[in-house]
Amino acid sequence: MANAVVTDNLNALEAEAIHIFREVAGEFDRPVILFSGGKDSTLLVHLAYKAFWPAPIPFPLLHVDTGHNFDEVIQFRDDLVDKLGARLVVAKVQDWIDDGRLTERPDGTRNPLQTVPLLDSITEGKFDAVFGGGRRDEERARAKERIFSLRNAFGQWDPRRQRPELWSLYNGRHRPGEHVRVFPLSNWTELDVWRYIDREGIELPSIYFAHQREVYQRDGMWLTSGPWGGPRENEPVTEMTVRYRTVGDGSCTGAVRSEASTVDDVIAEVTASRLTERGATRADDRLSEAAMEDRKREGYF
Repeated sequence: MANAVVTDNLNALEAEAIHIFREVAGEFDRPVILFSGGKDSTLLVHLAYKAFWPAPIPFPLLHVDTGHNFDEVIQFRDDLVDKLGARLVVAKVQDWIDDGRLTERPDGTRNPLQTVPLLDSITEGKFDAVFGGGRRDEERARAKERIFSLRNAFGQWDPRRQRPELWSLYNGRHRPGEHVRVFPLSNWTELDVWRYIDREGIELPSIYFAHQREVYQRDGMWLTSGPWGGPRENEPVTEMTVRYRTVGDGSCTGAVRSEASTVDDVIAEVTASRLTERGATRADDRLSEAAMEDRKREGYF
């Protein structure tokens, strides 16, 4: 009975997401899918593939690349794009730093710097619908989002202009220059994502599974060295078995101690966890009490 309930739930979530993809295809002129190579955006691409098969995915993929990504994730991103024959647009934060449109932060974290490249890319590409992999269970600012989230001409979110979504009816009307962020995974949980990955046999970057890595502890998180920097004098490096629950800018994405080397192991681990993946491993969400809310109002999330 329990397996039947899980299957019914996954079928309902899949059907909802596919409906949303097809609704956007019929209602908007130039959609784009945000794709980083992480598990949620990979799931988005998989669902888009199913929604339009046997035709190719009719939208390009857009990655706002901080330049501080994990090598395994970038390789996975490129391999999947080649496999699907999709078109990938990469907006490199480093380009915006080099020409003076952005300034490097003193703390070296580049996640907050993604907003301007994202909005510039949306404007340049004339994208009117932008798919994201946000889920309501991740963080309280995300929990307030509609599935169709209207953004103004500056990419900003205004809660007073959001529309009701009764009976799965989505209103994509927007003025010239505005666009809509679309979140097909809104009603999924982290556990739903992993159960669906298991059912569909979806491949993911290897860092989502247990492996040996040199890490150091900062602010209660296990970080690793990279082009974003390394440990301070008082932060000893140790080698341990870890995995990543979420991936992003390496300067602020922490690993968790884990022996989960298979999808089944991860499902068991997530089932027992009482912390969301962002709450446990993303320092950028800890910059302030309203860090994600602020980024959403500025136009990123």
